[in-house]
Amino acid sequence: QVQLVESGGGLVQAGDSLRLSCAASGRTLSGYAMGWFRQAPGKEREFVAAISWSSAFTYYADSVKGRFTISRDNAKNTVYLQMNSLKPDDTAVYYCAYRKYYSSNPALWDYWGQGTQVTVTV
Repeated sequence: QVQLVESGGGLVQAGDSLRLSCAASGRTLSGYAMGWFRQAPGKEREFVAAISWSSAFTYYADSVKGRFTISRDNAKNTVYLQMNSLKPDDTAVYYCAYRKYYSSNPALWDYWGQGTQVTVTV
């Protein structure tokens, strides 16, 4: 089992920045990808960003490209999501996820955190 715990969410104004963190523990294995997804009220969970084990490959949804940056520290089993120039449309519960290989399909990810709320006001 792998446990994921997100932190760093909050209430901000449009244009502000936030940094989310996700710490993995338990039976973590090397070589796994980590990703961020989000779910707004009444909407399906959607892909935001993902990163390979070595950080050589990063993937972003078009809606966040140029504004969000994903990174990871394998020594700390932690992945980060730096979110800049936040917009009200970014309001959602943000979840981190764990899987062997990258996929933009949330149904294929194996483990999930409990989520952290991000609210962006105008």
